[in-house]
Parts: sequence; structure tokens; C-alpha cells
Amino acid sequence: MTKTCCGRSPAGYTIMLQGTASDVGKSLLTAALCRILLQDGYRVAPFKSQNMSLNSCVTPDGREIGRAQGMQADACRIPATTDMNPILLKPKKDMVAQVVVHGKPLRDYDARAYREQYLPEAGRIVREALGRLKAAYDVVVLEGAGSPAEINLKDRDIVNMRMAAWADAPVLLVADIDRGGVFASIVGTLELLEPEERDRVRGFIINKFRGDVSLLQPGIDWLERRTGKPVLGVVPYLPGLELEDEDSASLDAQLAGRRGAGAGPDGDGGPKLDIAVVRLPRLSNFTDFDPFRGEPDVALRYVSRPEELGAPDAIILPGSKNTVDDLRHLRESGLASALEAYANSLRGRIVGICAGYQMLGRRLLDPLLVESDMPELEGLGLLPGVTEFAPDKRTVVAEGEARLPGWDAPVPVEGYEIHMGRTAYDSEVTQPFRLRPSGSREPYSPDGAATADGRIWGTYLHGVFQGDEFRRAWLNAIRRDRGLCELPVAYRYRERREAAFDRLADHVRRHADMKRIYSIIRREPHA
Repeated sequence: MTKTCCGRSPAGYTIMLQGTASDVGKSLLTAALCRILLQDGYRVAPFKSQNMSLNSCVTPDGREIGRAQGMQADACRIPATTDMNPILLKPKKDMVAQVVVHGKPLRDYDARAYREQYLPEAGRIVREALGRLKAAYDVVVLEGAGSPAEINLKDRDIVNMRMAAWADAPVLLVADIDRGGVFASIVGTLELLEPEERDRVRGFIINKFRGDVSLLQPGIDWLERRTGKPVLGVVPYLPGLELEDEDSASLDAQLAGRRGAGAGPDGDGGPKLDIAVVRLPRLSNFTDFDPFRGEPDVALRYVSRPEELGAPDAIILPGSKNTVDDLRHLRESGLASALEAYANSLRGRIVGICAGYQMLGRRLLDPLLVESDMPELEGLGLLPGVTEFAPDKRTVVAEGEARLPGWDAPVPVEGYEIHMGRTAYDSEVTQPFRLRPSGSREPYSPDGAATADGRIWGTYLHGVFQGDEFRRAWLNAIRRDRGLCELPVAYRYRERREAAFDRLADHVRRHADMKRIYSIIRREPHA
């Protein structure tokens, strides 16, 4: 087993990445460090004590954690567990979030009640989870949240400096130079830390750099003199990485340069398929649609208003943390009427994933007010489903096959379910999916619904478009509608994703002082 830069396996060691702000790149740098350690022969695992995100995934044992920690576990080539993200906060509305503890919903808390009533218990839970990881792995790479210098939150912190102290973890402070003011953000963060917290910071990583690093060197020299701490890396921005982002803050950054995107030539000069995803206010699991970005004949865009819709080749209604409120938003914004008109057009194709699937049905029932303050709401009526919400959440990794109307043969699918509603049908319907828990021998159960012509369909299966055969079969059906030739499967999503981890690791190795970072992990005095 190769041990690059380290002489021995650092059993149970920890290192933590914290940021000067949210969305500075902590999640991807954590994944990079995890893959580097794996490449160098270590058993490594990620950890984030508390994550606030609507972008989640399901572990192999059927529990829910933050998508970023699932991605980081994949970087380590290990199964994700809830110990890697023991507490997940899923915002439902302003100041209220569903608290998920070890993958199962506990209850909804407002911000004040959560801080005052639950955080002491949460601290015990995250310490125990970290202890199990430290006992099982050589190195645990911890990720903080937001900034450690949030003065109003520090007294009950369980995710930044107090977590670092519990873990006895040295801290690398990450700053995003793309935001501007990188030196001020680093120095200001240090100034707001307590002396013992400042001592725990062992160096800085300047992330998302663009340009000539020699022009930055005078600032680096000043920063090191001013703080007495080293800059351990200036990591250039890496485009086209194709790894999942943690939450919609990163989606905003992605979309900033894509306004006005639409149909255009594909990689071979032919026309692109225009696919529009509705940007719901409580959008969740937007990474379901990342595979389309690698398809040469697809232009993927997000729309928030009816006037942005245009005449796409297909519209996707994605997942949501609050189906009822987001359906009400569709009606109030005029998007519901636009979707209904589009569905009645000759070319209208609409797909609903999870909450989007529920919205396509005729009615939403919430007699226990689990989802909202409305016991009943009329759906879009494009599928004959009736969904009733219940307190228990279904979380399962699933596999099976799908055959939409008009397809010659079924194709394999896999993904995961996360939902609190159960959908039944008040008239005959085609159910194109047959699913069961992954790895089980249970009989397949029908899932989803589709119109007779296959133009409108929905499913509870997140990740369905990550299946190369399914994704291409659906795209080819659209191509046939447009009189275009069918294309073979060319983009292999999972292969490209695995290669992206190695690309990210190689990139960080080139631009970070890994020898010094290894010395910090090993607690060497000269580090």
C-alpha cells in the first residue's frame, strides 16, 4: 500500500476544512482530499456533523444524508452511512426546517427552538458518530458549514470550531478568491476567532483562482507575515468537473453565466434538444439532472417564470421539500397554466420526479397537515394520481426496469426514493416502472404513471436519468418526434463521475502543498 508523503498509516487522525463563507468550495476540496488519501493507500471517510441542504441522498441501508457527504463517500469508494452526516436540516419554509437525525425525520423545528432545545442533544449525537468513524478509518476528513466566525452562533456551535475541538482536528481555512476581498476575508475570520481557535487553524487554501498566480504572490507574502500561517495552496478554478454540488447556492452560481441558454447546435453541429427544468422555490435534488449536461445533443436550462418557458422539447418538474406550497407557487406565478397549455400542445412532453410527479396528479391530500396547512389541494390533473401525505418518510435505494409507452423494450433503472406521500390512482393508468430495494429478492412493485402516448410521465425514483440507457432512450424518443436520427449511448455518467474524482484530486495535488498537509495530519511539530 503506497503511503505518499507519510511514513505510516495515521490511524484515527482527523483534518478539517472550514470556510470564510458558504459556497467557497469546501465540499469539493473535502472530496479531493478524500480521493488523494485513498489514492495514497489510506482508509478514509468524510464527516459533516450538521448539514443544511435540500439536496440529499439515500444510504444503502435506506437512510437520508446530505448529497455532499454521499458524493464524498463515493470519492473514498466506501458506502455512505449516517455517521458521515448524522444531522441533516431540510428547510421547509422561512425559519422552519425538518430535522433528520441519523437518516430519519425527527420533527420540524423553528430556528430558535432548535438552538435552544435540541442542540445540546445534537452535540452528543455528532460526537458519537465521529468516534465510530475514527475507530474504523485511518483518516476522517471533516467539513465545516458556513463560517466559523458567525458570532451569534458560536456559543452553540456543533459544526465548526467546537466540532474541530471535539475531533482534535487541525483546520485548513478555505477562501474563495472569486468573490473578491480574499485577504480581508481570511484576516477578518481569524480576528473574530478566540485565541485557541486561531491556533487550531494551520493554514489557508485560496480557492477558485483565475489568472497569473505570480500577480497574487505579494498578497500571499503579506498574508503569511500578517498571520504567521502558511498559504498551503492556490487552487485554480476547474471547469466542467461534473460532480454534484451541495445545494442551490451553487446552482445560482452555475446559472449566472447561462441566462438565455436554449436550443443550439450539438457537439456534431446538429440541433440540440431544449429541456427546461422548473426552478421551484423549494427545489430539492437538482443533481438529478446533472447527467444531461454531459449529453452533446441537450441544452438544459432552468425556468422560474412563464415568460422564460418558451417552447422546449420537454419540461421537467423536479423534487421539492414542500409539494403543496410549490404547487401553489406554480398557480400564483402562472406557470401552472403555462404547463397545462404546453401539455395540450402537439409536442408537449412533461416529466415529474417525486414531488413533481405528485403535482402532475389530480389531488393532493394532507389530512394530518404533514406537508402544509391545507388538507386538500387540486393538482395539475395531467395524470390520474391522488397523493396522500403521511408522517412516515419512505427512503430506499431501488433498482428495476422501465418501459415507457412506445418503447420497444424495457431498460434497467436504479436510484433512490425520498418522499412522505403515497400515490394511488382513481382510474386505469400505465405504470412504466417496476422497482424493488437494491440487492433484494423482493418482488418488483409498480411505480410511476404515464399517459397512453408516453408524453407525460412521473416517478418517485430520484436519479433515474443517471442511467445511461434510460436517459438515451428518452432522449431518442424526443429526437424521433423532431424527425432526428437516434443516437447511441455515448456519455457514460458513472464512468465520467469516477474519472472526475481523479481529475479533481490530480488538480489539487498540483496546486496544494500535500507534503505539508500530510505533516499537519500527522501532527508533526515542524508542520
